[in-house]
Amino acid sequence: MTVQAFFDVPAPAKLNLFLHVVGRRADGHHLLQSVFVPIDWCDTLHFERRTDGRLIRHDLTATLPPDDLCLRAARALQAASATSLGADISIDKQVPWGAGLGGGSSDAASTLIALNRLWGLNWPRSKLLEIGLSLGADVPFFIGGTPAWVEGIGEQLTEIEVPSQNFALIKPHESIETAKIFAHPQLARDSVRITLAGFGADGLSRIASPRGEEWGKNDLQPVAELLCPSVRKAADELKLRFGNSRMSGSGSAVFARLGDADASDCLAAINVQPGWTSRVCRSLQRHPLYDWVPDRD
Repeated sequence: MTVQAFFDVPAPAKLNLFLHVVGRRADGHHLLQSVFVPIDWCDTLHFERRTDGRLIRHDLTATLPPDDLCLRAARALQAASATSLGADISIDKQVPWGAGLGGGSSDAASTLIALNRLWGLNWPRSKLLEIGLSLGADVPFFIGGTPAWVEGIGEQLTEIEVPSQNFALIKPHESIETAKIFAHPQLARDSVRITLAGFGADGLSRIASPRGEEWGKNDLQPVAELLCPSVRKAADELKLRFGNSRMSGSGSAVFARLGDADASDCLAAINVQPGWTSRVCRSLQRHPLYDWVPDRD
């Protein structure tokens, strides 16, 4: 029986547990090292199969740009597979833009994963990863579907195990454009390069611990705080309450690691200013759609 639709397809956000800028390529792209983990803050997408080849997006909450990553992902998969099918794509946008949480990239990855099934392609993960990289450096992480050690411009992924844990997140009202951070003259681009072998299980356990803030940093955070003072205010608020804080990625969202005992009542302890968003999230050891993608032909 031909599948006609998939509803309530999740697109989880991610956190960068640290982010180091270790250099710059000749083409201007920055070289990074990071650990990414998916979290249970999700956009929700719905896909309905079309036989006329058209790709139509419906915005259920926030209004997205006319040519967003979801449509670009759908067109890329359609072109690569030469399918005559199309889809109606409806998006319930919950993960904020400009937060450093990878919401747009995750939407694109979930689109590739869902349409791969809806159109009966059943391509393996490796083929979807190729298309994902053409859309943006964060898209392959969400297709890979596990916590990952990340290098290069974000495209070199090594699956790792990071224990599930709780985080308090604050997203100030303001958003930050990634390009402005990377172009800023005060951005440090010379962090010492490390290796996963050297980092080891002890390093992972420390960044997974509420008291592990002594290891690593986000090299983008000082510039982000210059461009958006609310980032510093949010980070200071979380550090005051929970003893640690860090910005995620290149956006304005900051997070604090929590002990299990803190999760139930931590939101009440946060001083959230008007227009800010706060919530408690838990990291995931597998993307909710992980088993939707064959690992091989």
